[in-house]
Amino acid sequence: MKKLVYAFIILLAIAHQDFWWWDNSDTLVLGFVPIGLAYHAGVSVLAGVAWALAIRYCWPLDVDADQPAASGQGGSPA
Repeated sequence: MKKLVYAFIILLAIAHQDFWWWDNSDTLVLGFVPIGLAYHAGVSVLAGVAWALAIRYCWPLDVDADQPAASGQGGSPA
C-alpha cells in the first residue's frame, strides 16, 4: 500500500502543473468559478486525501510510542 500512496503523491505533484488551463478564462464551473481555480481546488482536496492515506498506511508505528524520561531530565522545575 505504501507504494500506491507514494505513486498517488507523485501523480498529484505532476497534476499540479496544469499548464493546459492557464489560457482558458472563459470556462466557468458552477457559473462563477474559473476552471483553473476549480481544478486546483480539486487537486487540493485530493492532496488532503493523499496525506490522510500517507498517515494511515505510511506513518511509522513506533514514532508515537511514549518514551521514558531520562533521569535528571524533564519534569517540573524545582
